Order: sequence, then C-alpha cells, then structure tokens
Amino acid sequence: MTTNRRHDIDALRALAFLLLILYHVGMYYVADWPWHIKSPHAAAWLRWPMVVVNVWRMDLVFLVSGVAFGFLSRGLAPLALIRQRALRLLLPLVFGMAVVVPYQAYAQGVANGLVAPGFAAFMARYLVGGPWPKGAFDGSDFPMTWNHLWYLPYLFTYSAALALLTPLMRSAPILRVRAAFTGLRRWRLLVLPALPLMLYTLVLAPRFPATHDLIHDWYLHALYFTVFLYGYWMGIDEGIWRELERLRGWSLALAMACIAAFIALRVTDGDAQIVVWASRVLRAAYLWTAIVAILGFAHRHLNRPWRWLDWANESVYPWYMLHQTLIIAGAVALASLRLGSVLEPALLVAITLIACWVLTDGLIRGFRWLRPLFGLKPIGDVGIRTSEPLPKCLRTPARNGRKVGPWPSGK
Repeated sequence: MTTNRRHDIDALRALAFLLLILYHVGMYYVADWPWHIKSPHAAAWLRWPMVVVNVWRMDLVFLVSGVAFGFLSRGLAPLALIRQRALRLLLPLVFGMAVVVPYQAYAQGVANGLVAPGFAAFMARYLVGGPWPKGAFDGSDFPMTWNHLWYLPYLFTYSAALALLTPLMRSAPILRVRAAFTGLRRWRLLVLPALPLMLYTLVLAPRFPATHDLIHDWYLHALYFTVFLYGYWMGIDEGIWRELERLRGWSLALAMACIAAFIALRVTDGDAQIVVWASRVLRAAYLWTAIVAILGFAHRHLNRPWRWLDWANESVYPWYMLHQTLIIAGAVALASLRLGSVLEPALLVAITLIACWVLTDGLIRGFRWLRPLFGLKPIGDVGIRTSEPLPKCLRTPARNGRKVGPWPSGK
C-alpha cells in the first residue's frame, strides 16, 4: 500500500515558517538591524546566528513553494490556476493589509514619535490612506503597507508567470534544460545550480538592494524566481531527490565551510574589492549548499507520516499572517515589565506561539467565511499531493502509526 503524499515537503514548509517566527523575534533583539521596533536588550552577538539563517531562509520557502506549485498545476489550465492562486494568496493579502498588519505600523509610528497614541484613531486614518508624516512607519508614504506579507504577492507573481509560460515550459528546448537540471549528479548538483545565484549576487545585488516592494526588487526577484523554478523542476523526479539525499552530508560540510569563511571575511570588515567579491561568492555558495543539505536530510528523515503534519500544514498560512503582529504586540506589552534579556524573549516566543495556536484553532478554522481570508483550503483538502501516483522512490510505505519599499518587509 502506498500514498502519494509528499510528507517531507509538507514538513519542510511547516518548519520553515516556524523558523520564520523565531527569526522575527530575533529581529526585535538583534543590534544594528533596522526593524519596526527594537528592544533595549538588543545584542550585537545575535547578528551572526541571524546571518546563518537569513541567507537561505526565504530561498528555501520559495523553492518548496515551487515544488508545491508543480503539484498544484497538474491538470489545471493556466487561467484556472491563476484564479486559484489569486484566491489563495491575494485575498489573504488584502485582508491582512487592512486588518492584520496595521498594528505593526501603529506601534512603529508611536515608537518613532510620529503617530499619536490611540489605535482606533490610527485605524480610522489608516483605512482611508493617511496621509502620514514622512518616515512615520515602514510604508507610510503609501496608502497601506503589506509589511511581512510581501511573500504573498511575490509568490502569486511567480506562480502567475509560470502558469502563463506553460506552453514555453513544455517546449522541447525547455524540457531539455529541465532534464539536464534534474540529471545533475555528484559535484555538478552542488556547483552548477549555484552559478546563477552567484551571478545575481555579484551583478544585481549591488545595484538593486532588497526593497520587498515588488516593483524595484530585481535582485531578489532573480534569486527567488530561480529557486522557485528549481523547485518546480525538481517536482517528483526520482533521480534528483535520491541524489539530494545521498549528498546531504557533503553539502552540509560545504555549507558550514562556506558560512565560516563568509563570516570570517565579514568580521574583517575589509572594503577591498576582492574581499567584497569573495564574500558575495561565498554567500551564494552557502545559500545553495545549505538548501541541498536541508532538502537531502528532509527527504531522508521527514518523508513519512507524522501525526502533527495535517494540523501543521493547515496552520501555516494563518500563523504566517498573524505572527509578526503578535510579536510586536507582545513586545509592547512586555517592555514595561523589565523582565531582562533572557526571560523576556522566552516569554515573547511563548506568547506568539500560544496566540497563533489559539486564534487559528479556536477561531479561524471554525468559521467558513474566515478560512479563505487566512489562505485556508476547504476543509479536508490538506497536504502536498500529486494528481497521479509518485515514482517508486518517492512513495512512502504505509506505517502504523531603508529603503524599504511602499509595502515593506518585516525582514
């Protein structure tokens, strides 16, 4: 007996978004990195653990999203697929911008001394588009901010582009490129896919700093769309997933070596051109080898049933939408208690996780009209599945058991 459920992709998706929650708590505490509000306990040492995660965290999310998109797109016409993606991504985006995100802007504006206290008055002004003093909060120059929800329009844009390019993606030349990619083995899989990422980092990154405004973000678009395409191409290919699993140890060792060398160069703070270029090359190499390691270990250890997986898979979108507002609300509430640099962040993580759980399981899931506003599928439709049986290698045996742009990022 077999199942066509991709447990490892589901699990990676859930774990990646859980990591995002911890990362955004870290943004409140890391010194010298701008964020909406900052803790008086901000620590310089936290910068390097944050760098280790920051380099690949969203790239992994987009790659996993590309894998999922490949499954979702099977059997759907391009326009039907775009419509489906719009309902799943853009409806929650609009709702989030109007209801979920505003408290973040309010808290930042009050902290900056450019917004008067009083959330009700702020909302009345926010919903009609301001205006606000320049720099009041991230995105205050524009009617509304999408803040940490930038992932939703980016994912929709890449999904729509790939859907419209379906005839091209099925053409003989592109199918040959895809076959060449999925046919990469040994060192070629560790090196060749990293080359475009290195090129973007060397050429585009200096000219197009990250904005998350969708319009001017050419470096991140090149990076994210490429890994999204990698995921789409990987899909259910038997050979490449077996090779990712086989290379997991080597890729982890290479990733550790690359990030160690990258940090060493950054610590020297050298501005010589050769140092700058070397650090950018190492960053791109670390990005790809870290992703290969994560995919390989996940396919080895997570591609089996887990009791928590259905719940976690359905919780991803609501938790993603809610978490940053809850972090900021929790940080504001805890600040006056002066709990210190250990107890406060521990409580902040706990408050965020518990609040996400209570709001999702106690409210959002239970109301049919709320579910689509938080990106939830109809009841019973969960998990990343294919529309036909998977190749044997991928089947799971049955078991018992700033400039921040007009709608800025939350980093």
